Amino acid sequence: MAPLPLQPVALGVFLVLFAIVTVMGFMGARWRRGDLGNLSEWGLGGRGFGTVISWFLLGGDLYTAYTFVAVPALVFGAGALGFFAVPYTIIIYPILFTVFPRLWRVCKRYGYLTAPEFVRGRFDSRALSLAVAITGILATMPYIALQLVGMQVVIAALGFGGSGVWADVPLFIAFLVLAAFTYTSGLRAPAIIAIVKDLLIYVTVIAAAIVIPIHLGGWGKIFAAVPAAKLTLPVPGAHTIGSYGAYATLALGSALALFLYPHSITGILAASSGRVLKRNAALLPAYSLILGLLALLGFMAIAAGVAKAPQYAAGFAAYHGNFAVPALMLAAFPPWFAGVAFAAIAIGALVPASIMSIATANIFTRDIYRAFMRPDATDTQEAGMAKLISLLVKLGALVFILGLPAATAIQFQLLGGIWIIQTLPAVMLGLTRLRLRAGALLAGWACGMAVGTAMAASTHFKSAIYPLHLPGALTAPGYAALYALIVNLVVSLALSLVLNALRTPSAAKLDPAARFEF
Repeated sequence: MAPLPLQPVALGVFLVLFAIVTVMGFMGARWRRGDLGNLSEWGLGGRGFGTVISWFLLGGDLYTAYTFVAVPALVFGAGALGFFAVPYTIIIYPILFTVFPRLWRVCKRYGYLTAPEFVRGRFDSRALSLAVAITGILATMPYIALQLVGMQVVIAALGFGGSGVWADVPLFIAFLVLAAFTYTSGLRAPAIIAIVKDLLIYVTVIAAAIVIPIHLGGWGKIFAAVPAAKLTLPVPGAHTIGSYGAYATLALGSALALFLYPHSITGILAASSGRVLKRNAALLPAYSLILGLLALLGFMAIAAGVAKAPQYAAGFAAYHGNFAVPALMLAAFPPWFAGVAFAAIAIGALVPASIMSIATANIFTRDIYRAFMRPDATDTQEAGMAKLISLLVKLGALVFILGLPAATAIQFQLLGGIWIIQTLPAVMLGLTRLRLRAGALLAGWACGMAVGTAMAASTHFKSAIYPLHLPGALTAPGYAALYALIVNLVVSLALSLVLNALRTPSAAKLDPAARFEF
């Protein structure tokens, strides 16, 4: 692929902003000083982030570079279906408010740093904890790779596309920067960088929502330029629930899964109190407003006709709809502001990728290395292992992106969403006083993983929507992850009832899980 024309002004602005956040990342080691040789300090920031820092951290954690690129791209390609992301990000905050302050209190009381560690303490089961740990790692790896995909799109828009070693040099440099400040500063680095990242994204999206409609002649002309089929969900046929069910289950399933990802839980456990989380549940919906405006960029790109512009043909040929936002920014704004927008996307990749690598390192160190390999590891050895794993995780994501097509990362991310939601019974229901049994939860997890993976395989890993065939020749297309979760819940709850019925009262009293304090 021939590279796009070099954008010197945009590149200059991009490099200045990137240099600023790099310095801030290294300064994170000196900000809110703590012993970074301790995993709680390195991996959770000492559990000391207040309302404002947590707001930026969680926002930077949840609204990633790939969100910035992929949501408008989905609207650009599929139309109204892409707006499922807006209700999904509204549903998650009542869940955050009601469920996760309790997880924070329990983890604080017992010194847990990860969700699998909580599961091990709650159910006294190393096998169930290992299953949750492996699921978290598998689900997070493609998520990190997708952040690099978002950065690749920006680098190509700046004029560094094409093929060969030199085209990959900017990504290598970004990887080295990310690896270095994560290693030295831990979670403090993305926490402080998230402030700049979120401010840049707010400025970019609000400016786009004001300037681009004026440039295109108003919202009326924008919507008039969008094909009618993309403005609404398709009407269901006579024997199918159709797109309505797909839209609703995508929103609900994605909302249930989001805070189960290791990087989300890391952001939650880094808060200084449960009250901080409740305040953030009330304040974070501000990001949903920005996400709605962000999704509209897909319609703006259609109205602007960027896909037909010959100067962007190489970008669309390489990245398809994912190039819609960069092309729109180059077409609608002066080069210096396009540089600001591209820096927002690139920094929006650094923050979540950093948190994800830290979260994965926390899980491997606490729930595999210390739990199975080195139970006697010192705090220093534990932190050292976490830092090493964080480097290996990022290196693995980089190799994944450079060695395989971007579509492969997207397919693995599809599986990641299906897999991570299978930890919901152990983590979220584990916060209740339901008499759940570890063996039943493990069986439910295995069934959910198998069913969800089989559903994705039946679509050749190209879609998260599975056409469920019901009695009466009725078809209910829906999110495969949610369907698999239902199977998981049925197996877990039914088998727990059977196992509890078979237990003697004396055995129940000796069950460590029955004495677990919330």
